[in-house]
Amino acid sequence: MKKLLLLLMWCSPVSAFAQGFQVNLGGQKQIAMGHTGTGLLQDGASVFFNPGAVAMLPSNSVQAGISPLWFKSTFNPTGSNAQYSVKNRVATPFNAYAIWGPKSAAWKLGLGVYTPFGGLTDWGHEWTGRYALESLDLKAIFIQPTISVKLADFLSIGAGFVYNHASVDLQRAIPLADANGNPGQARLNGTGKGYGWNAGVFFKTESGVNVGVSYRSKVKTNIDKGDAIFTVPSSLQTSFPQPNTFSSGIPLPATLSLGLGYPVSKKWLVAFDANLVGWSSYKALAFDYATNTTNLQDTYSPRNYKNAYALRAGAEYKGIEKVALRFGGGYASTAVRDGYVTPEVPDANRWYATAGVGAKLTKQLDLDFSFEYEHLYKRTQTNIETQLSGTFQSNVYIPGISLTYHW
Repeated sequence: MKKLLLLLMWCSPVSAFAQGFQVNLGGQKQIAMGHTGTGLLQDGASVFFNPGAVAMLPSNSVQAGISPLWFKSTFNPTGSNAQYSVKNRVATPFNAYAIWGPKSAAWKLGLGVYTPFGGLTDWGHEWTGRYALESLDLKAIFIQPTISVKLADFLSIGAGFVYNHASVDLQRAIPLADANGNPGQARLNGTGKGYGWNAGVFFKTESGVNVGVSYRSKVKTNIDKGDAIFTVPSSLQTSFPQPNTFSSGIPLPATLSLGLGYPVSKKWLVAFDANLVGWSSYKALAFDYATNTTNLQDTYSPRNYKNAYALRAGAEYKGIEKVALRFGGGYASTAVRDGYVTPEVPDANRWYATAGVGAKLTKQLDLDFSFEYEHLYKRTQTNIETQLSGTFQSNVYIPGISLTYHW
C-alpha cells in the first residue's frame, strides 16, 4: 500500500507539465488574432512564433507583456451530486522580447523570455481528490537568443537556442491519519533546467500571401535534488525518510507550425496557423530517489500520450486611425488518453475565442490588449493509477496587456 502511495505522489507533478497546459501566450497581438503568428510580421514575438521572420521586421524594438490566467474547473464524483471547484488563484504567464539590427543589414538579433508551459491549480484540503492533488504551482521560463538572416527580399530564415528554467511546487494529502484523524501531507518542491532550439523560415509570395514554417524542439528538463517533504505519523516516519530528494526528466514536447498571413486590403489582415505537438514522445515517467526504503522505491509510470494538434485563425482591422481591432479563435485536441486525466490539468478537447485592441500611443510606442476564453469539453474519467472517478468541466479566462517601443 505504501509503495502505491509513493508511486501516485511522484507521478502527479510531471503529469501537469505534460498535459494541456502548453499555454503559448507569446504575444498580445498574436493572442488577439487567435494565436496566429507563424506567417505574420507583427512585432518581436516572432522570436517565439517564427524566428525566420525576425529579419523581415521593419524596426528594432523592445516589448513586454503579461497574460493573467484564471483556470476554472469543477469536478463531480461518479455516483454523487457533490461538486468541487478550484480556488481563485491567478497564474501570470509573461513574455518579453528585444530585436536589434542595423537598418542596412540583412540580419537581426533577437532575445525572448517567455513562459510556454505552466499552471496554477488549487483544489483545497477538503475535496474528494485531495489524495491525488491539493495544489500545484508550475512554471517553465524559456530564454531564447536568436539570429535571423534575410536571404532575399522574399525569404528569411532564423534560429534560436532555448534554455529552460523550470520550477514545481506540489502539495497533496496522504491517507495516513494522525491521532487526531488528520491526513498526512506531502510536498514536492524543486527546480530544473533543459535545453532546446527554435527555428523557422518566412517566405513572401508574389500573390501577397506570407508563408511561415517553424519548429520548436523538444526540451527535456531535468529536475535534480528536488525536495520531498512528508508529514506523517511518527510511527511511519522511517518509511518516509527526511530529508530526502528526487531526480527526474520531464520531456516538454516539440511543436511544428505552419502559418499563412494575407493582407486582404489596406485595412484587413487575415491569418491561419496549424500546430502539431509531439506529445507521443512522452511514454513514461521515471523517478530516482536519493534515499530508498522498503516502501519507497524508484518508480516507473507509463503515460503513452498521443500527438495533439491545433487549428487557429484570426484577423486584424486597421480602419480607425492609430487603432487596430483584432479577433480570432481555434480548436485544439487533447494529448491525454482515456485513463490518464488528472486534477492538475484536467485536459480535454477545447475551443477558444480571442479579441483585442491595439493603440499607437506615439510613433514609437504601441499599447496592446488581448482577451482569450477557452472552453474545455466535459470529460468523465477514472484515472488508472489513483482511481479518482468523475466528471471534469473547465474554462480558462486570459486577459493580457503589452507595451512595445520601436526605433
